[in-house]
Amino acid sequence: MSSNKVEENVSATQALSGRSTSLPMSRVKLIMKSSPDVSHINQDALFLTTKATELFVQHLAQYSFRKGCGKERNALGYSDLAKAAEEAEPFHFLTDILPKKILARDYLRSLEERTEDSD
Repeated sequence: MSSNKVEENVSATQALSGRSTSLPMSRVKLIMKSSPDVSHINQDALFLTTKATELFVQHLAQYSFRKGCGKERNALGYSDLAKAAEEAEPFHFLTDILPKKILARDYLRSLEERTEDSD
C-alpha cells in the first residue's frame, strides 16, 4: 500500500473517531461481542455499526411518527412503532420484537376459538 493511501486511511479513521454518536459505542460493542462468531471488533467497524444503528432507529421513528398517530398527539408511542413493523416491508423483521399489544381477554378468546376450530 502506498504511503498516500495509508495517510488517507489514517486521516479518515481520525475524522470518523472524532465524530460523536448518540448511542454509547461501549454498549454496541458489548452487543456485537455477544455473538460467538465475533472475537475482535475494529474501531472503524464499531463506529460505522453504531452510526448505522442510529440512522436506522431515526428512520424507524420518523416513519412511525408520519404513518402513525404521532402527528395528532405530537408524540410517538409503542403502538405507532408496532404498526410500522407490521405494515412496512423494510420493518417486517421487527414484528416479533414489536408485536401489537393485545388485551388478555382478547388473547384468551382467540385461544378458545383456535381450540374449538381444531376439535
